[in-house]
Amino acid sequence: MRQSYLYLVAVELMTASEDADAFEVLAAQLENEASLGDSASTDHDSPDLDPTLVPADVRAALEAILMVATDPVPPTVLAQLLEVSVETIEALCGYLIDSYAQEERGFTICRIAGGYRYQTAEAQAPYVERFVLEAQATRLSSAALETLAIVAYKQPVSRAQIASIRGVNVDGVTRTLQHRGYIQEVGRDPGPGNAAMYGTTALFLEGVGIDSLNELPNLSDFVPEAEVVETLEAVLLGDETEDGMTAGSEDMSPPK
Repeated sequence: MRQSYLYLVAVELMTASEDADAFEVLAAQLENEASLGDSASTDHDSPDLDPTLVPADVRAALEAILMVATDPVPPTVLAQLLEVSVETIEALCGYLIDSYAQEERGFTICRIAGGYRYQTAEAQAPYVERFVLEAQATRLSSAALETLAIVAYKQPVSRAQIASIRGVNVDGVTRTLQHRGYIQEVGRDPGPGNAAMYGTTALFLEGVGIDSLNELPNLSDFVPEAEVVETLEAVLLGDETEDGMTAGSEDMSPPK
């Protein structure tokens, strides 16, 4: 109604006084009011999203997906999975970030590499670092160390070959070493059964502190001399010495 009234006034002024300047002023005022009306209408049609109005199951599904994701998940993928708009995902993630901060949680949602993922809160970094560097630094058992040494020197080697050297079953120890990342499957035995063949990894080299397997100590440096081996065999087998005594035994008879 106001626009129609201004148009009538403009026409009347043009007819009465041929005042072009007045018409231009009124036209500019009409254009300004029209643009303001359009922007107000646009703002009314697209109000800010209220994340609190998002259904609870959508919010829970978003948290569950981000919880199991190993890499940042793009908002477009989350929108497709949850069947909502990308704007809803953005608003909901922002809402969750603020909620976790207000509750002083030890984790948060982070926007990184074009997607969202869970990560620990920055304030908890010292405790996480302590856990990673100390709590998880568990030592390998003697059985695991023996198996790892056999793989290092005999690779590629199968579980059956390791078991024949150690004299015990090594399936569990082998799985542990493989899970820790110290050994890996490097091929298959061309013989019957095509047994998996194992070798050491780069992580093993890092742990031992060498650049390549060529830097491993020579096993001959740990083999005792022939005289020591003969003496040990004599003691173990209970052979008698030239004096008629068992090797390694002492004369326990009472003095005469």
